[in-house]
Amino acid sequence: MALRNGLTSLLRPEESVVVLIDHQPYQLANVNSHEPQMVVNNSVGLAKAAKAFDVPTILTSVIAKNGGVLFPQITDVFPGQEVIDRTLINTWEDRQVVAAVEATGRKQLILAGLWTEVCVAMPAIQALGEGWDVTVVTDASGGVSVEAHEVAIQRMLAAGANVMTWLAVAAEWQRDWARTEHAAGLAEVITQHAGGSGIAFLWEQQLLKTPVPAIPD
Repeated sequence: MALRNGLTSLLRPEESVVVLIDHQPYQLANVNSHEPQMVVNNSVGLAKAAKAFDVPTILTSVIAKNGGVLFPQITDVFPGQEVIDRTLINTWEDRQVVAAVEATGRKQLILAGLWTEVCVAMPAIQALGEGWDVTVVTDASGGVSVEAHEVAIQRMLAAGANVMTWLAVAAEWQRDWARTEHAAGLAEVITQHAGGSGIAFLWEQQLLKTPVPAIPD
């Protein structure tokens, strides 16, 4: 298997497409690999980062009438966008989803979803076999146990997947702070969803705006 290295292996927003899979109440109810609220925060952070960088994002659910609609925190990021509802457990066997991805003309496929061992692993492994450059966002995904999540990651790594966290994806899209066109949007996402990093950023802005006290004569 070829190693994934070199500058061209890094994510580029103009070549990326995100698929968010089954972030639904039924699946979240049995996530035990992560604290559930953290999964919500991270998946929304990824969604907002994708929007900030103009990265096409496909939203998909499985039998929403039984498992519930996608988290509103995600769908609110893309108001009016269709959520593709499937019966197939494996997203990559659903022609409507694949067609939506193919229509973007992009080959860096970024996946996150619930559960890691089922709804993420199957499309990742299939897409890898079809020649896609697949990245799995591990902290915007979750499994029914720590073991299930970790074994799924090992499976996908063995198949050739790249694995990252949501903030690392956003940083890789930014790459250079001299690229100012998306920096403000990314900063907003960081303040909302990056925990201590976001608070530290706000503090830095506070310090920069604080007048320097005059030195008495």
